[in-house]
Amino acid sequence: MSTIERFSETSSEPPISGYLHRRESPSGDGLILTHGAGGNAQSGLLVALAEAFAGAGFVVLRCDLPFRQVRHYGPPRPGDAARDRQGLKHAIAAMRKLASGRMFIGGQSYGGRQASMLLAEENLADGLLLLSYPLHAPSRPDQLRTQHLPQIHVPTLLVHGTRDPFGSIDEIEAARKLIPAKTLLLPVEGAGHDLGFKGKSKREELPGVVLGKFREFFG
Repeated sequence: MSTIERFSETSSEPPISGYLHRRESPSGDGLILTHGAGGNAQSGLLVALAEAFAGAGFVVLRCDLPFRQVRHYGPPRPGDAARDRQGLKHAIAAMRKLASGRMFIGGQSYGGRQASMLLAEENLADGLLLLSYPLHAPSRPDQLRTQHLPQIHVPTLLVHGTRDPFGSIDEIEAARKLIPAKTLLLPVEGAGHDLGFKGKSKREELPGVVLGKFREFFG
């Protein structure tokens, strides 16, 4: 049984704000998860994954990116990305004090993209979990967000819906080949960009499947 507690660290700029999941006797490994451009740390997908991973012994922080801490609604602005990455960097430093083992970072859509860009800039974690990576805008398949992928040198697990308008499975397969570290793609049949977590609807089996594939991949 894991516990959930509010987590806040205001001594850093930007500050860290989110929710910490952990068991009484965690394994030592840590996982930071963050949200997409239209969401927050209360996203149903993030909550479900955090519960599954914490139940398996991980210390999990699902955090609000700095742009969401400032504005409760709406997408990030063009100038927000660097500050959002800095916020994730601070979250990694804070989690290092709580989890003595390996550190993993990732998130859904925009959050996962910022996590991947951070690790392309600095090798700060042991692995990356990308949920619905936004490979391109739905209407702009020619404008790929792949420029930083060759600079990622940590193992990367991608979880992607087969009906995601932000990138087809074939496009994601091609993109992951740009990452020089080992990668694995977990397709989610019939799911869109929300991976089956929209409103109150949930893919009940998905968190367990992701956890199983994660442990198999990262060991």
